[in-house]
Amino acid sequence: MRKVKLGHNGPIVSEVCFGSLAISPLQGRVTEEQGRDVLRYAFSRGIDWVDTAEIYDNYSQLRPVLKEYPNVKIVTKSYAVTKSELYHSLEKARLELERDVIDIFLLHEQENHLTLKGHAEAWEALLECKEKGLVGNIGISTHAVQGVKAGALQPGLDIIHPLINYQGLGIIDGSLDQMIEAINFAAELGIGIYAMKVLGGGHLANQPEKALIFIKQLKSIHAMALGMTTYQEVDFNLAILAGEEVSVDLRKSVIYRERKLYIADWCQGCGNCVKACQQGALVLQDSRVHLIATRCILCGYCGGKCPHFCLKIV
Repeated sequence: MRKVKLGHNGPIVSEVCFGSLAISPLQGRVTEEQGRDVLRYAFSRGIDWVDTAEIYDNYSQLRPVLKEYPNVKIVTKSYAVTKSELYHSLEKARLELERDVIDIFLLHEQENHLTLKGHAEAWEALLECKEKGLVGNIGISTHAVQGVKAGALQPGLDIIHPLINYQGLGIIDGSLDQMIEAINFAAELGIGIYAMKVLGGGHLANQPEKALIFIKQLKSIHAMALGMTTYQEVDFNLAILAGEEVSVDLRKSVIYRERKLYIADWCQGCGNCVKACQQGALVLQDSRVHLIATRCILCGYCGGKCPHFCLKIV
């Protein structure tokens, strides 16, 4: 698999990072052991880093596989605001993943310079942790154009993990062109960029080749995190990125497998998706959205309206 360097200061890694949200308890798409099996398979195919987060609650799921592959690098993320919260999050990751050093540690879902200002204590703690050798590289994840721009100017930042896909689904404050412009700006400053939500939270899964090639052709993006729950998805994604021919059977197994609409537990009940659903398949009840499965046609329009990517086609 092709290796890439994440900016001036980041590590050399495979162009695909295993996005572990897809196998985590938060999504419930596979059992804990099935998730481990897919992760093992991905590592055996040459993927050499994994993306997780404190909120995914899957450190214990990852730990046994990471012990088998000690050279695999780990990215994790935290919503910490204060120094003490950041140190607590880091220690939790180090203990539960059984790693002395976390290779990349990100502040989770930063939206703009004001958000970063509000997390100034946590950022100061991250700088200290990097100086002490407890983390390798530091940065942010973001769904926002202004998040990328602010991160690019954040002193000491190495890595940005931005949301981007060919339809711009999930960008909370601007257009796809504006996100690309912001990513180009950050990359020109030497910041490592690896993309998230390449398949739009599953809403672009009917055209995976288009989604993958779109990201691969953006030169300012060095790598991408992909959530995968089957061996076939691993094989398909790696074949497409390597420019290899994909068999008809493999393509069918990935594109035409049975899917459903999943609503994450962190739904905040904003109602944007309910308004977007022309089938009346979504209802707002008890401050969160619920699905009437018999009405859902998996069009994916709802996902594009959710500012927190709570709705996924899985």
